Amino acid sequence: MREAISTTGAPQAIGPYSQAIRAGSFLFVSGQIPLDPVTGSIVDGDVADQTRRVLDNVGAILKAAGATYDNVVRTTVFLADMNDFAAMNQVYATYFPTQAPARSTVQAARLPKDARIEIDVIAVV
Repeated sequence: MREAISTTGAPQAIGPYSQAIRAGSFLFVSGQIPLDPVTGSIVDGDVADQTRRVLDNVGAILKAAGATYDNVVRTTVFLADMNDFAAMNQVYATYFPTQAPARSTVQAARLPKDARIEIDVIAVV
């Protein structure tokens, strides 16, 4: 069973992909960048502000699928600059205060719309 998940609480896809796909008991959330879901623009501010927006977007998609951050088992964080790791990590920790999911963090040469951060997640629902 495969089902596309979509919500207006997160930015609409900017390409041929779904915000998320539920496949059996897994939810695969596409990489989210710090787009404001209302304006479609990258949010102003530093990487901490952008991390909050990304994780709020992820949260809206999780909610649309009947899940929460507690259901997340794996994340991948893409940073435009690894020097932003500490600031990102400080915000990230507030969304996953206990039993944080498994995670990889990598520096990417360039992210969509020149964002400073992108995060994708896998959750069990």
